[in-house]
Amino acid sequence: MHSSAVFLIEFGCIILGLGLLGRFAGRFQFSPIPLYLVAGLAFGNGGLLPLGTSEDFVAIGAEIGVILLLLMLGLEYTASDLVSNLKTHYPAGLVDAALNAVPGAATALLLGWGPVAAVVLAGVTWVSSSGVIAKVLGDLGRLGNRETPAILSILVLEDLSMAVYLPIVTALLAGAGLAAGSITLAVALGVAGLVLVLALRYGRHISRFVSSDDPEKLLLVVLGLTLVIAGLAQKLNVSAAVGAFLVGIALSGEVAEGAHSLLAPLRDLFAAVFFVFFGLHTDPASIPPVLPPALALAVVTALTKIATGYWAAKQAGIASKGRWRAGGTLVARGEFSIVIAGLAVTAGIEPSLGPLATAYVLILVILGPLTARYTEPLATRLLGQRRQRSAPPAQENPPAPPDTYGTIDDQDAVGHA
Repeated sequence: MHSSAVFLIEFGCIILGLGLLGRFAGRFQFSPIPLYLVAGLAFGNGGLLPLGTSEDFVAIGAEIGVILLLLMLGLEYTASDLVSNLKTHYPAGLVDAALNAVPGAATALLLGWGPVAAVVLAGVTWVSSSGVIAKVLGDLGRLGNRETPAILSILVLEDLSMAVYLPIVTALLAGAGLAAGSITLAVALGVAGLVLVLALRYGRHISRFVSSDDPEKLLLVVLGLTLVIAGLAQKLNVSAAVGAFLVGIALSGEVAEGAHSLLAPLRDLFAAVFFVFFGLHTDPASIPPVLPPALALAVVTALTKIATGYWAAKQAGIASKGRWRAGGTLVARGEFSIVIAGLAVTAGIEPSLGPLATAYVLILVILGPLTARYTEPLATRLLGQRRQRSAPPAQENPPAPPDTYGTIDDQDAVGHA
């Protein structure tokens, strides 16, 4: 009874604290993710108040949080949307991967962490935060802007790429050899392809089977189905998160809308628990040594994301100001970066990777809303000053303008001649 009471008190304090932190972040209109990470640092090993009996439950809640994050992400898209985006915008996705994954991989190799850590850190620096960016677009009133579809297309391609990337990372972290890793990847691609085909051809029937007018039954069926598929995916070493993402894609129409509204509060609760759990596994004393590389990596990948958004918006025919806005909006990293780093921390491949990822995300999740707001006016001002400097100096006594009418008369005279 005593341990049960302590558990309830500890977990209640965590939830209450997260609620207060979320309200604080909302008042100042910024993402609560950095505050949740800091809370995890405070409650973890080496923190101010380490947890006791509730840590195991927090670990289960964190896993559910990742599953719900990916499920809700899948509910945002239909299979036809994904196929259409892949066909139309894949060049922007390739540019995004090249510019933003390479700095992470190079940093891991320069630090001597090895190829597996390089693949993990490449994913951490590659993927922008869909949640933070969606909130920033809404707060700034840019959802209807011309550059917004270019931003969303990049986010969709990143999300779709995770269905391939996460199984690769899972196989590498499990220490699977080339043959086993190839089998895992083939299974993941096969399952993803099968789900897309089923969703395209039989999506209505699947949604009709899951559908219910009773919100309680709809919630239980969707949540239960997602957890079962996620568990089966994990048994196949495919990644529970990918399984949840594919379930979300398979559901469409009114079922997806209803499930989205019902699951949103649960997603927010368990996602917050997940960020705390990640912080729990990071010793605050391990962050200062990795702060210089994290800061350097944050600066480099902020610039590469701005370049990515600028290029994608330019390809879509957006004017210069919209290109800069698109680039600045994509800078924020968040939930996916922590999910990827969390896999590595659990596997224990590199002790410093977790602290570096925590510092990196903290920097960019705070910097992201600022770059979204100020990249365009700053670029416009700097480019305007550059044009003024490169323009030829004005003459004190400029020559009189040519007699335009006389020129036309001369041309006419020559023509008649």
